[in-house]
Amino acid sequence: MTKYILGISAFYHDSAAALLKDGDIFAAAQEERFTRVKHDARFPINAVKYCLAEAGIGLADVDHIVFFEKPFIKFERLLETYLSYAPKGFASFARSMPMWIKEKLFQKRVIEKELKVLVPAGYDVASKMLFSEHHFSHAASAFYPSPFEDAVVLTMDGVGEWATSSVAIGRGNKLSVEKEIHFPHSLGLLYSAFTYHAGFKVNSGEYKLMGLAPYGEPRFKQLILDHLIDVKEDGTFRLNMDYFDYCTALKMTNEKFDALFGRPPRTPEQRLEPFHMDMAASIQAVTEEVVLRMTRSLAQEYGISNLCLAGGVALNCVANGKVLRDGTFKNIWIQPAAGDAGGSLGAALAVHYMVLGNKRTVTPGKDSNRGSYLGPAYTPQQITSELTAAGARYKETDEDTMIREAAEALAAGKAIGWMQGRMEFGPRALGARSILADPRSEAMQKQLNLKVKYRESFRPFAPAVLREEVANWFELDGDSPYMLLVADVKKEHRRAMTPEQSQLFGIDKLNVPRSSIPAVTHIDYSARVQTVHAETNPLFYKLLKAFYALTGCPVLVNTSFNVRGEPIVCSPTDAFRCLMGTELDLLVVGNTLLDKAAQDPALKLNYEEAFELD
Repeated sequence: MTKYILGISAFYHDSAAALLKDGDIFAAAQEERFTRVKHDARFPINAVKYCLAEAGIGLADVDHIVFFEKPFIKFERLLETYLSYAPKGFASFARSMPMWIKEKLFQKRVIEKELKVLVPAGYDVASKMLFSEHHFSHAASAFYPSPFEDAVVLTMDGVGEWATSSVAIGRGNKLSVEKEIHFPHSLGLLYSAFTYHAGFKVNSGEYKLMGLAPYGEPRFKQLILDHLIDVKEDGTFRLNMDYFDYCTALKMTNEKFDALFGRPPRTPEQRLEPFHMDMAASIQAVTEEVVLRMTRSLAQEYGISNLCLAGGVALNCVANGKVLRDGTFKNIWIQPAAGDAGGSLGAALAVHYMVLGNKRTVTPGKDSNRGSYLGPAYTPQQITSELTAAGARYKETDEDTMIREAAEALAAGKAIGWMQGRMEFGPRALGARSILADPRSEAMQKQLNLKVKYRESFRPFAPAVLREEVANWFELDGDSPYMLLVADVKKEHRRAMTPEQSQLFGIDKLNVPRSSIPAVTHIDYSARVQTVHAETNPLFYKLLKAFYALTGCPVLVNTSFNVRGEPIVCSPTDAFRCLMGTELDLLVVGNTLLDKAAQDPALKLNYEEAFELD
């Protein structure tokens, strides 16, 4: 008889649901994709409904429902923290307690209430509910889908219940936590503190800080190591809490932090200056040093050649790339939904293997994450029905014609919205809900940022490359299917800077072409690489092949199909809306093509007016 396990993460940020079918990863999605509220923290009722519908079952058919963390332990941490700092922080304590007492402390009751709408009256939902621990859920999300029989599993994030960093050892179907670093000492929160000081939003702006870092010099690195964080040789660390306010207030840093660096936090509307770039470069350098010290120590201590990574810090693809190149671990696998969304998947996997004791089968070199294509797909009839209802003008064609016309449009310098198959699970677009463009264009990075994505001009774009061609274009000879590793562009494709260009500073360097694929080459010659595989995404692979045949270039710009402030598109309606609110040239949804120039001008959407963009 088929067994189903439903995993849920919620109530902090990036709520999500995941479903296992007889232990196989069957479906997973973030709530934000359905509600259109970025980083939606509410109970993921729409994601749950999707997972059940994908399997063709009701909630009553699910054998176990598991939440990704333990609320009582989290409340204990909150209470002990406030008591430790009392009377400082009383205002924050007074604000948070009513919410905890009313809802969060009794989350089992809240979850039960949310799920009861999906079962007959009188059905006992509570009897099927289990609770995992936050960091264990992260570790399980990384180890169990990995292609490794055994592995060291490193999880680093802001904070779970108490843990902020943890090391687990996975062997077969067993996973055990060996050591932890506890709140308030957190590498994730340290990085978020600099995100906050740079004027970006915590829990979403960390990507921006990482992208800004190559424009600066790490001149504050030693200052950080001397005053903010004490890092031991094995990578363990403690923060100096005199400089931070996240324990007792609603802000990350304080006046002492400001005095150390000589200025207050930047407000979002203020211009980015060389100071902010240097701050970004400095905290990135410190983060890399901590992670490298830790991974070197763990490799030596445990003598295991495989490393799995999860938690929000595992989305720092620059640090990941350095760990890979460091070579202390022979093999690395990173959960693509490394943040809290992936906790839903990990919690379900933990129950399947650790609670139920099921055997685990590993295929060497092949993970069981299904390319992270775990979200909704749409039939041709659903696509045309939604587009017709939206007032779209489109043409339907066969697959070969769709691939050919899309490749020709890209080769002609057009930017296209690309929606195919099942939506990605996690923060990266991997060729299912992507905006694609020609990487050879010298103007494409700036054009996409300012006219399509409506975001800061400095932010880099990722290259999607045919797997068999990756070593010919990048300093990487291996798989990177989830866009979680940074590697340099090969020297033969780089362009040397002139003496005049070398004198440019900061963002002035942005418009200097660095390679034959300048739209995906960051100013330090690096790129966040995605290798595209025929087995997991055959249509995207075919498109890259067609573009390669036309241009001699097996690489495309791949960025998420959304604008700043909105989640990645989920449905054909979302995709059409994004087409009409941006300067995209073409939309491809399944085998349906929509030319922007042919659309009704009255349907044009002004994103700047319609949304409050972060």
